[in-house]
Amino acid sequence: MNTEFFEALRLLEKEKGIPADYLLEKINAAIVIAVKRDYGGHDNVEIEVDPDKNKFEVYLKKTVVEEVEDPDTEILLDEARKSSKKAQMGDVVRVKLETKQFGRIAAQTAKHVIRQGIREAERGQIAAEFQSRQQELVTAVVQRIDPKTGAVTVEIGRAEAILMKNEQVPDEELHEGDHVKVYVVEVKETERGPKAIISRTHPGLVKRLFEMEVPEIYDGTVEIKAVSREAGSRTKLAVMSRDDKVDAVGACIGNKGVRVGKIVDELGGEKIDIVKYSDDPAKFIAEALSPATVLGVEVDPDGAHACKATVPDGQLSLAIGNKGQNARLAAKLTGWKIDIRPESGFYGE
Repeated sequence: MNTEFFEALRLLEKEKGIPADYLLEKINAAIVIAVKRDYGGHDNVEIEVDPDKNKFEVYLKKTVVEEVEDPDTEILLDEARKSSKKAQMGDVVRVKLETKQFGRIAAQTAKHVIRQGIREAERGQIAAEFQSRQQELVTAVVQRIDPKTGAVTVEIGRAEAILMKNEQVPDEELHEGDHVKVYVVEVKETERGPKAIISRTHPGLVKRLFEMEVPEIYDGTVEIKAVSREAGSRTKLAVMSRDDKVDAVGACIGNKGVRVGKIVDELGGEKIDIVKYSDDPAKFIAEALSPATVLGVEVDPDGAHACKATVPDGQLSLAIGNKGQNARLAAKLTGWKIDIRPESGFYGE
């Protein structure tokens, strides 16, 4: 039986990745509790475990007496010498218990605590796995799609997470078995264990994709200063170079647009504007309104983070963008309220 027991532990370790030592610790505690309940609740239970020898033995410690008043804690000399030949009056001897002596209730109690220990270990593993990947990009495998809510259950390593409908890219179709990249926004502890908040719409996903695709970002030569995104439609990325010899925008675009092209493909055709960051608000705002040409930016002197940007009459609609998207993303990117005005002062378009 011991051999089967230790083989089962090793199998659990292999399949679930839970250390056998951790499980043994929980099992020891469970059996001590169980045996105590069956034998009067005394603190006289001892467990001896040796996984290398497949040894798992439970003992009751009893004091050798002339007359037994409590059979759970006391033993006659003749009986004691069956367990220890050198036993003398007053000695404490260990009496080995056979598994069947644990009793049905004790076994059930032990089983329950063991299961609980395994669940706790799995929770701990999942929490550690998610925590290590917080604010990182991970590849997930689509397991199930809820036809009512549209929520997608994905597998990340040995853990599962839910990609809610509002965290999915609009009009993007996912299917069971698909491998998708998701961004781990945060990890929350709940009564049912750790829960990862994952997203396909978070600006952090685009940032991590650029870190993967652009070596200059990965090594710190080029820094991503800000990202604004309307998932599935358009993203604006502000970058700066720490090396005068390296063009930050060019590095992100890549030779013939190869680098940015791969990210656009990963995002299902989402448009990406890469602009040069500047500590000068006027210059940064002018860049952020790309692809429109900005003639001038007048910053509000009251420090209200508001400005007026002037563009050629023929580029007003380009600066504002479809349904105001370009202006909206530029405002998110810079953190400034931007009032766009045509050069002539007349809003003829």
